[in-house]
Amino acid sequence: MSCPDCKRGTILEGDPKGVISDINGAYFTPAPGEATTKRAIIFLTDAFGLPLVNSKLLADMFAERLACDVWVPDLFDGVPIVGVNQLELPVRAGLKRSLWARISMILRLLPSIPAFYRSRPSVAFARLEAFIHKLQTEKHYDQLGAVGYCFGGSMAAMLAATDHIKSAVVAHPGSLTPQQINAIKVPVSWVCAEEDDSFNSAQRDQAEALLAGRKGKENSVEYEFETYKGTHAHGTLKCKYSNTRISAASYFTDTCHGFGARPDLSIPEIKAAHEKANVQIVNWFNKTLLA
Repeated sequence: MSCPDCKRGTILEGDPKGVISDINGAYFTPAPGEATTKRAIIFLTDAFGLPLVNSKLLADMFAERLACDVWVPDLFDGVPIVGVNQLELPVRAGLKRSLWARISMILRLLPSIPAFYRSRPSVAFARLEAFIHKLQTEKHYDQLGAVGYCFGGSMAAMLAATDHIKSAVVAHPGSLTPQQINAIKVPVSWVCAEEDDSFNSAQRDQAEALLAGRKGKENSVEYEFETYKGTHAHGTLKCKYSNTRISAASYFTDTCHGFGARPDLSIPEIKAAHEKANVQIVNWFNKTLLA
């Protein structure tokens, strides 16, 4: 019932340039200089939430490269599912764990269960929608995009099924049902790990087939899939919760380790994948969101 890599990853170096805003406590990093922007990106974190500096540093980077505002909402209302002090080093693709290693990880994750329940997908998504409503009431952006990692990746896919955003990037997400894929109605780019228990190759193939099957139809959307060799993302934390407003969200699997959000840059293939994924994300938003 837990993610063997939930606590894995590396803390990136650097100091955040943005601020914690008065819009539901979200982190905000503005477009560089005095530029005004009609578009903004919503950055959806993994289970470590705002306390992990990585999300803020990545938000700063995207603000610079995309020349737009970037917002990182607090999906967990101040209580992330996993604490930064529980961070461990990542693993490469191809490495196997012993049964004891998996059992040991499950035992270490047991204290996170109350936080997960408190921020189960339906609750976290309601917080996200409340944030977007307040954001647009105050800022009036013409276009919003969303990029999400792990837990946030599943949130991004759910958000892509609403009218809140115009484009999405889903990076090594939790498990997604065919209903969730079919509900997507905006352009979506997929950043995938080579090995991933939550969103494995069969699930990726199914997602791509479902989107390909919509080509030429009224519900067709633009999409792309990129799988990065040598990368690894695991997740087996699976719970069932009903969501009366978005029935496709009734199943949710959280995958927390990922080269996109918590890469070990000392590993060449992980560093290369992380950098290429960032280019993919920037190119996608430049292609699908008006500047």
